[in-house]
Amino acid sequence: MAIAAVLWDFGGVFTTSPFEAFARFEAERGLPRDFIRAVNAADPDANAWALFERSEIDARAFDARFLAEATALGHAVRGAEVLPLLAGDVRPRMVAALKACKARFKVGCITNNVVSGQGAGMAGSAAKAAAVTEILGLFDAVIESSKVGVRKPDPRIYQMMCDQLAVAPGSCVYLDDLGINCKPAAALGMTAIKVSGEDQALNDLAAATGLTF
Repeated sequence: MAIAAVLWDFGGVFTTSPFEAFARFEAERGLPRDFIRAVNAADPDANAWALFERSEIDARAFDARFLAEATALGHAVRGAEVLPLLAGDVRPRMVAALKACKARFKVGCITNNVVSGQGAGMAGSAAKAAAVTEILGLFDAVIESSKVGVRKPDPRIYQMMCDQLAVAPGSCVYLDDLGINCKPAAALGMTAIKVSGEDQALNDLAAATGLTF
């Protein structure tokens, strides 16, 4: 099936990965490598992170719940310490690729986010928030987990985007920095690209779309 739409995650795709910030924080605090990711991966459908991304709890409750979950895994880390780590720096080449795709296909953004920081990108500063708002303005549709109460990897959120754009899943390319979020997209028939780095992502996107970046 011909490509009709390119769908994108936001954090870790258009911005540098929060995992880089997690790693720096862990090193500074003397925590085990990937400890924050381990906390987030435990009970992934009902933990503090999942509840917050679906707006079922507020920032105060997230802070306390994350602390309890982290402490249970051996290290006391507050949720309030983790949230500032989410906002990365914009990747201009990925934004340029989005613009190129927009000229040829429908484009949509599916982002797991929380009601914290400034704007959908959870930016920590007004300048970053403005940059995020500008990027989000390029999309034909944006779905935020914190607004719709559904989060990736729930297949419903991908289908919601297809319905909004009036495209079939099999005609979509989907980019995300998490493999767990790429799997349901692929299961629906999308061409899923796991973003490990800019060069790799752009090469894979070029192969999928026939465009040059």
